[in-house]
Amino acid sequence: MKPLFGNTRGIGALSAIAGLAVITLLFLFPRFVESTYALHIMILIFISIVMGSSWNLLGGYTGQYSVGHSAYFGMGAYTTMILMQFRQVPPWLGIWCGMAAALVVALVIGSICFRLRGPYFVLASIAVAEIFRVSALNLKNVTNGAEGILTTEVPPLKIGATLITDFSSKVPFYYTGLAFVLLVILVTWLIQNSKLGYYFQAIREDQDAAHSLGISLTFYKNVALSLSAVLTSLAGSLYAVYVGFIDPSTVLALDLSVQIVLICIIGGIGTIFGPVIGALVLVPLSEALRSNMIGGFLISSGIVKADSAFGSFLTENLSHAHVLIYGILVVVVILFMPDGVLGFAKAVAARKRKEVA
Repeated sequence: MKPLFGNTRGIGALSAIAGLAVITLLFLFPRFVESTYALHIMILIFISIVMGSSWNLLGGYTGQYSVGHSAYFGMGAYTTMILMQFRQVPPWLGIWCGMAAALVVALVIGSICFRLRGPYFVLASIAVAEIFRVSALNLKNVTNGAEGILTTEVPPLKIGATLITDFSSKVPFYYTGLAFVLLVILVTWLIQNSKLGYYFQAIREDQDAAHSLGISLTFYKNVALSLSAVLTSLAGSLYAVYVGFIDPSTVLALDLSVQIVLICIIGGIGTIFGPVIGALVLVPLSEALRSNMIGGFLISSGIVKADSAFGSFLTENLSHAHVLIYGILVVVVILFMPDGVLGFAKAVAARKRKEVA
């Protein structure tokens, strides 16, 4: 007897049905969940997915590891916020300006940095992000320096005289974030299944062999960087409009660049849904650590006594240990799941199918 989903067509149909079911549930989520905190977590997950998927186009598919993607995130955030706060430009126009600015910066940086290979490109990407961060700190008349930019009201979205939404709650941000996620996943899927995606992967696997086949390394690396930067700026714009406050230490920081890379490493580099899995792991974990939810649960459930030395350690220090937990998580993933959580799940599923057969 043949297994029900033992062929490619059957697995593809099952994946399509599951995908439609998930999208439907996500669209209905705000109708059944009234918790603003749950919506907040979902919006953060959406922003993280957009960040990770954007980096994945450059690092995962083309093999050009950038640890300076906060530059493009901050470019989108600052462009949108400056235009909205100081020039009264609606954010939905500012987002396009942020994407255009990120594209120009990516082309300039790519034309210079892609002359470098290996660790030199990584170091150059860090240097670029630091240049943007220091510039934002010192250009006080434009960026407000270390004080950052604060806005308390988001202009409503209108088409003509018709009001689409007034952004007075988290729900419009939820659906905007969901739309951005579907966009980046669609872009990634289209690239993965196109000639462009094959060129990217050829460059990732062996640059010299790809060049010998006539693939222009500099051109296609610039294409990958441009796409990645534009989509990353999209995440930055959404973050800025949603949170309502930005400063150099939050949207241009090196640890943000590292977090973007970690999303892909943990979920699975070079796959469509790897960044989705990575964001689903990292964002709830990060929020649980920041709010000390884990320590509170251990103490309230009686597993750890509040007046013990370990209980005091959890209460006082665990909320500041998210970077340490990130590091431990990455080490575990690299040692035991080198292809990320998604790659590990695929390997387990393949082993199960062999056992059934």
